[in-house]
Amino acid sequence: MIRNATAGDAAQIVAIYNHYVLDTHITFEETVVSAADMSLRIADVQQALPWLVHESAGVIDGYCYATKWRSRAAYRYAVETTVYLRQESAGRGIGMLLYEQLLERLRAVGVHVAIGGIAIPNAASIALHERCGFVKVAHFPQVGWKFDRWIDVGYWQLTMDDAHLP
Repeated sequence: MIRNATAGDAAQIVAIYNHYVLDTHITFEETVVSAADMSLRIADVQQALPWLVHESAGVIDGYCYATKWRSRAAYRYAVETTVYLRQESAGRGIGMLLYEQLLERLRAVGVHVAIGGIAIPNAASIALHERCGFVKVAHFPQVGWKFDRWIDVGYWQLTMDDAHLP
């Protein structure tokens, strides 16, 4: 089941996210996030954009959300998308289900461009984005420093239909 995230989901979401913080270069955060902080992040995003979870039998398998791409007004039709899965849930199609629902909701609120930033290497995330129609538009070498090494970041972009232009 895919549904809107709630503040009550924060503990399960940080259980998923903090693995990526502590054990991977996927996120550039370096300190764990508390459930209280995650609850605030969820509420902040949901003021304007979706934050979704995939849940089975009361367990959150993954989540995705969108944030403003940049703060200047001209960027108001562009968002950055994010998806994270519980380790045990990878490879089961949950990321695709989440992204399909997220993109549908973004189209409904008039988003024109979705952008996915990916710390490289990350073959699974690249494959997911490309299956969803995103194309690589940028590669920034050595822009992140984590685990005593430089990390590249690539950006993939999906241009939505123009049905919701102002």
